[in-house]
Amino acid sequence: MTSLMKNPLAVGSGLLALAGVGVYVYQLMFGLGITGMNNSTSWGLYLTCFMFFVGLSAGGLIVASSASIFGIKKYKAVALPAVILSLVCICCAGICVLVDLGGIQRIWRMFTGLNFMSPLAWDMIVITCYLVINLVYLYFMTSSKADQSKVAVVSRFALPVAILVHSVTAWIFGLEIAREAWHTAILAPIFVASALDSGLALLVLALFGLRARGVFDTTDELLSSLAGLLCTCIAVDAYFIGCEILTTAYNGTEGGMAVINTLLFGGTAPFFWFEVICGLIVPFCLLVFAKSRRNMKVVGVASALVVVGVFCKRCWLMFTGFAAPNIVGANGITLGTTAAQAGGAADMWTLLGTYTPTAPEIVLTVGIFALGVCAFTVLCQKLLKK
Repeated sequence: MTSLMKNPLAVGSGLLALAGVGVYVYQLMFGLGITGMNNSTSWGLYLTCFMFFVGLSAGGLIVASSASIFGIKKYKAVALPAVILSLVCICCAGICVLVDLGGIQRIWRMFTGLNFMSPLAWDMIVITCYLVINLVYLYFMTSSKADQSKVAVVSRFALPVAILVHSVTAWIFGLEIAREAWHTAILAPIFVASALDSGLALLVLALFGLRARGVFDTTDELLSSLAGLLCTCIAVDAYFIGCEILTTAYNGTEGGMAVINTLLFGGTAPFFWFEVICGLIVPFCLLVFAKSRRNMKVVGVASALVVVGVFCKRCWLMFTGFAAPNIVGANGITLGTTAAQAGGAADMWTLLGTYTPTAPEIVLTVGIFALGVCAFTVLCQKLLKK
């Protein structure tokens, strides 16, 4: 405990996490009206981060399990930190869902009233299974050497479940027939591809941090190899996005062109172009050459750009889907916000709702990220050997 108190990263992230807890208590007192969400944009920053964390988690576990399944010995060296990272990220994803629930006191209905025809129910089931597999995987990996055979068995289940967990998350959006920007069969492959590159990029950054702290040593040769794999994942991710944009734009339908215009020139354009240029093109160009992959600073910069780029992808994917209302009524849309309730008709009705995260939302989200950093730091310090 004393050594952890001397770790500025653990202390700083812990304090930010406590600030997030305080804001969550405030949100429980006054409801989700303190957020920027409304009837027009009913999913906001919390569920954007949920998508992001699920991808980060799935990517880490895919790397760890693939090392065992396909016998890639050099990747087995980083399997344990990858599993720790995966566990922390899936817990943060679950927290994002919980803080998004306005009626947290009715959470028990998730278990007693499941609608098995709903992708939301599928997601809850598969994430629960995924969390259990992470815990079992971590237990066997930190046990005696006699349990290493069990690690190989668990990895056989971990790989398909890791792919499935992000596919089911994608189906929550992709099966929404009323949302033109989401309703596409390629959304699940896009989610899995982005999980691979973002999870792998975060693992590389975590390995750099652990090495700098002297907690876990990783050779430059291994990091260079991971960077080569990351470059391949970036290319696959870019290919899927290109397929989706081309198919939507080429048909020229009214709904499709509305999506394309919003994505390329509208409110979500900054997120889209940052992801394409800084999250895909630049990292690929940096890592495609073997000489660049041997430069650890270049690898670190490319990995950071990939992680930020995928977060921007989650933003443009989420909010492009809300760009046009499902039904345009005579009076518009009732926003249902706190301001609308306190104001007059002009504040109550709008033709098209907008969304901007409020300060409480941002602080609470930062608190969740900080909690993840703190948990990862503590677990690595306890479980990893120098």
